Amino acid sequence: EPRLEETGGGSVQSGGSLRLSCAASEHIYRYCMAWFRQAPGKEREGVASIDSDGSTKYAESVKGRFAISRDNAERTVYLEMNTLTPDDTAMYYCAAERSGVFSGGYFDSLSLSPGLFGNWGQGTQVIVSS
Repeated sequence: EPRLEETGGGSVQSGGSLRLSCAASEHIYRYCMAWFRQAPGKEREGVASIDSDGSTKYAESVKGRFAISRDNAERTVYLEMNTLTPDDTAMYYCAAERSGVFSGGYFDSLSLSPGLFGNWGQGTQVIVSS
């Protein structure tokens, strides 16, 4: 199972951009990769996911602003975040789970469910000030 390490968090003003990276300790080509976030006092929520075939899923709140991508050769997943707002302030986590969990057409409905992911990074903090 891959170990995951997130980098790229930081503080930015509203309207700014950040690019998060998630480096895996082993090959991820058979894994569905996802980004989740958790703000203080709130539940962890799915932000974006990308399956082994490149299919993507986004939370409604980030559609059109965030973009998830993967580089299997580099064992890295990225989250490009644009037009950030204070509501995006949270700890951002990278997660991985074998794509088979979402097979049979379940990627679209389940790939932003944190309970289905078994491998997690430690998180990187994103703070957006107004």
